[in-house]
Amino acid sequence: MDQIRRRRLEELIREEISRMLAMGEIKDPRVNSFLSISRVEASPDGSHAKVWVSSLEEDDVHLDEATAGLSHAAGFIQAGIAKRVRLRLTPILTFLPDRGVKESFEISEKLKDLLK
Repeated sequence: MDQIRRRRLEELIREEISRMLAMGEIKDPRVNSFLSISRVEASPDGSHAKVWVSSLEEDDVHLDEATAGLSHAAGFIQAGIAKRVRLRLTPILTFLPDRGVKESFEISEKLKDLLK
């Protein structure tokens, strides 16, 4: 799979999962609408995809629980993507927590304190 097709696949997966989260299609109680898909990285052959999930809530426990809920619903999400998008091969999804946004906010706060 060339680079352009892989980037298009990654963006398509990110949009579809984000839409499923916004519409409340994932019924797992650990998954809420405060989640966002920060990035998707597909394998070169398109058979697997890593999905990084970030949360607007400040608690890491909620992010870990939400990631576990999404991992539990991975088959449902994959089936939903397969129904909406015509792909030869629907990638197997792996969900990972993304703590980069929170860490960058904490670093900027520390820098502001140092400048004072």
